[in-house]
Amino acid sequence: MELWFTEKQTDHVGITCKTRGTLMRKQSQYQEVAVIETEQFDRVLLLDGVIQTTIKDEFIYHEMIAHVPLAVHPHPRRVAVIGGGDGGSIREIIKHGSVEKAVLVEIDEQVIEASRQYLPEISCGLDDDRVEVLIADGIAHIRESKNTYDVIIIDSTDPVGPAVGLFTEEFYRDVYEALTDQGIMVAQTESPYYEPELVQRTFARINAGFPTTRLYIAYIPSYPSGMWSFTLGSKQCDPLSIDDGKLQALKTRYYTPDVHRAAFCLPRFVQELVTP
Repeated sequence: MELWFTEKQTDHVGITCKTRGTLMRKQSQYQEVAVIETEQFDRVLLLDGVIQTTIKDEFIYHEMIAHVPLAVHPHPRRVAVIGGGDGGSIREIIKHGSVEKAVLVEIDEQVIEASRQYLPEISCGLDDDRVEVLIADGIAHIRESKNTYDVIIIDSTDPVGPAVGLFTEEFYRDVYEALTDQGIMVAQTESPYYEPELVQRTFARINAGFPTTRLYIAYIPSYPSGMWSFTLGSKQCDPLSIDDGKLQALKTRYYTPDVHRAAFCLPRFVQELVTP
């Protein structure tokens, strides 16, 4: 007998994976947390039945959400990740030698526990001496952290449940206040193909508070449509101005300085979403 898992990505489209079995499944205070093993993507973290990350393609998402803002900032020392309990963004952040402190703020401790046990390749950076793990509300943490971080990465789930507040203009204003003078933020902002209104709305909210706002994209096979967007807000730094020399030593599988620049070259239909 074959077992298949299906994530319904829209009302009309789903992604289906042949599975070997369920490794864990638990209802937390906030959501159902599960890890399944699939033939195509190996182990997969699910929250409320939605794919969050997979062993096979996680490197694309985590490298692009982390290295792009860290490459833009001239000397990032203090970095916060809001969400991202799997630890993948943290793993990439601590590859940068300038980083002295990386704070992971995750509301759901069960996500961290599941990732530590079943996704060690992704969560391995959580035990680094520079990393602090807080089980806390990321919205409240950012509100209380004025002028604290050089880079803030909003590694959230889809805008449902506890993540809804991470997509509001009020939250982005608090992010601005939590950043230092040359501060940079980046947020995952969903699929431009399936969620164009969300991309457009989120970009406008970030753009309302930051002098420079730019959308960039990456291609992640397990995510809806494969095309995924990130929105970067910068107080001073030009997102396209990076020092290739300091990035060449990074051990990556997707991100390169050339990919960095190319990611900001948007297809016309995506460009139209962020052009007034």
